[in-house]
Amino acid sequence: MPNATKASRAFDAIIVGAGQAGPALAGRLTAAGQRVALIERGRLGGTCVNTGCTPTKAMVASAYAAQTARRASAYGVPAGPVAVDLAAVVDRAQAVAAASRGGLESWLSGMAGLELIRGHARFTAPGVLDVDGQAITAPRIFLNVGGRPARPAIAGVDAVPTLDSTAILSLRERPDHLIVVGGSYIGLEFAQMFRRFGSQVTIVEAATRLIAREDEDVSAAIRELLEAEGVAVRTAATCISLAPDPLGVSVGVDCAEGTPQIAGTHVLLATGRRPNTDDLGLDLAGVETDARGYIQVNDWLETTAPGVWALGDVNGRGAFTHTAWNDHEIVAANLLDGGNRRVDQRVPGYALYIDPPLGRVGMTETQARATGRPLLVSRRPMSRVARAVEKGETNGLMKVVADAETRQILGAAILGVGGDEAIHGILDMMSAGQTIDALRWAVPIHPTVSELIPTLLVDLQPA
Repeated sequence: MPNATKASRAFDAIIVGAGQAGPALAGRLTAAGQRVALIERGRLGGTCVNTGCTPTKAMVASAYAAQTARRASAYGVPAGPVAVDLAAVVDRAQAVAAASRGGLESWLSGMAGLELIRGHARFTAPGVLDVDGQAITAPRIFLNVGGRPARPAIAGVDAVPTLDSTAILSLRERPDHLIVVGGSYIGLEFAQMFRRFGSQVTIVEAATRLIAREDEDVSAAIRELLEAEGVAVRTAATCISLAPDPLGVSVGVDCAEGTPQIAGTHVLLATGRRPNTDDLGLDLAGVETDARGYIQVNDWLETTAPGVWALGDVNGRGAFTHTAWNDHEIVAANLLDGGNRRVDQRVPGYALYIDPPLGRVGMTETQARATGRPLLVSRRPMSRVARAVEKGETNGLMKVVADAETRQILGAAILGVGGDEAIHGILDMMSAGQTIDALRWAVPIHPTVSELIPTLLVDLQPA
């Protein structure tokens, strides 16, 4: 670890990491008259802007356009063969990300009271950080350092070239056969995307089904729609391994059914993420982490070290851009507005951006049943949603779970066209503490996906 060789500099607050929470918190603190140092060793914007939401969803949009063009004749629009220029897709996605990053840079450069410091920050003592030989101090330090793709400890992982969710964004030639190791959210998005780009795609998942944290009916519906597009799915892969192959890479799966090995040209490792806490000197500041490296925080996002908070992916209390944003809102409300906001007050929600998307909020049905409370459950296939029929996109289902005694909504899932948007009608009611009876009498607009939510509630039955 380098030693500080320059006189230390003092700030009112230091923010380490310019991901989703960092710049926004800097804006609140500087607006309150504080002098703030924002430290970033890489590109501004963090994972979301550079290697996550922004570029990947731009590529998902290209994949959707290709699929729509292939299906054009079903809408009475004759179309010829569809080809995808992956280099152009990547250029577009990178341009979208660059524009977002440029907007952030402009905002920060004009923020009075902020000093943007480029470099790698490490604690040398409580309240003291070293940034490339410069010591800086502050009574309040906020860690927003994010995470990165995890590299699984599977046999042969170092014997063949592999891709992760960052490296795959730079491919400029379409893989002939992409094997995706990991059947969860990131893996599924890339699997469908590259299938629509024209690649042969196989998903290999160790669990007995895809996205095992979701209910079985949702998981089965997702597998069905992916397989309908030609994505091969191999679950219960109990002994995954990698080895060189004349085609490129051989993936051993050892499933109960199917061939024990699959040969492909490229392999994507989509087996989760890990926090960027390896080289921060956290022990020197008294900041404790859990066994996986995530910084331990309480419901106010305070770490075990006085005057140090952790926000975003690194605290293990949410793995999404929107939860990182809410982390900054919680901290700002408590420090600047006299509030008492806590992480346990937010209703968890997220989306899976395959097509059609999955919008999820609150508990799954399985989680709700585990509580032992009496439940009400309702389901409706998207084939009975007029908007989905009109758009010719009827894959998926809607479901909601409620407490039979309190009438509170416990959770919901909308796997279908517009599901990532329609779910907010339920999320907002849950956040406001409203019952199914309040939402039942909403008068939604026709024709939309959301208009079926009150009908879904009317159909709730004991389960």
